[in-house]
Amino acid sequence: MKVLIVEDSAQIVEAVSLCIQLRWPEAILASAVEGSQGLSLLTRESFDMVILDINLPDIDGFEVLKQIRASSDVPIVILTVRGREDEQAKGLELGADDYIVKPFRPKDLVARVNAVLRRSHTPQTGDEQPGTVGSGLPLDLGNADTGLGDRTIKLTHTEARLLHFMVEKFEFTLASEPISSNILGAVFNNPGQLKTSIRRLKNRLSESLSRTNTTDHHGEDHQSVNPD
Repeated sequence: MKVLIVEDSAQIVEAVSLCIQLRWPEAILASAVEGSQGLSLLTRESFDMVILDINLPDIDGFEVLKQIRASSDVPIVILTVRGREDEQAKGLELGADDYIVKPFRPKDLVARVNAVLRRSHTPQTGDEQPGTVGSGLPLDLGNADTGLGDRTIKLTHTEARLLHFMVEKFEFTLASEPISSNILGAVFNNPGQLKTSIRRLKNRLSESLSRTNTTDHHGEDHQSVNPD
């Protein structure tokens, strides 16, 4: 596993690195003290995980998150002192896979990083194979994408699993706990995270459907789109 830590505090980098190395001794770690440095590393190297602070000296971490999501679906865990509910919702809306507020407990950090890795590296076997769900909706859990008409919609791995689960269970009314336990293998620590993930997925699909209808109306060719 190769992990990039974007954090300007050397003490936090050291603490996070220790947590990662104790759980994954073979992990390769890289760090960046500025957002621009982290973005530059991501253009040159491939990482399995990004742990991102929001308070960075050069670029706001939310902007870093937006720029990463514009071109990559690498799993991202936000680790920050900024714990307001609206900020956590913003981070998840922009595509973070989890949001952890400092100070953190080492076991909690490891467990949540492991959960993100587990759902983002699910082998393509059985129901994970590219195929259809529900009433013919194409869904590739391995590549985390779906489609409306001729358009391909790129999702995060969490969104793809969430879509799969909800479409398969569309005839039932579901409480939040069984949804989050099936998607993550554990209940969301913040109940608002599930609502945010569902809202973001809904917005992605609605936006793509709107574009498809507009294209059909004008008689233009369909194009593959990435809502990020």
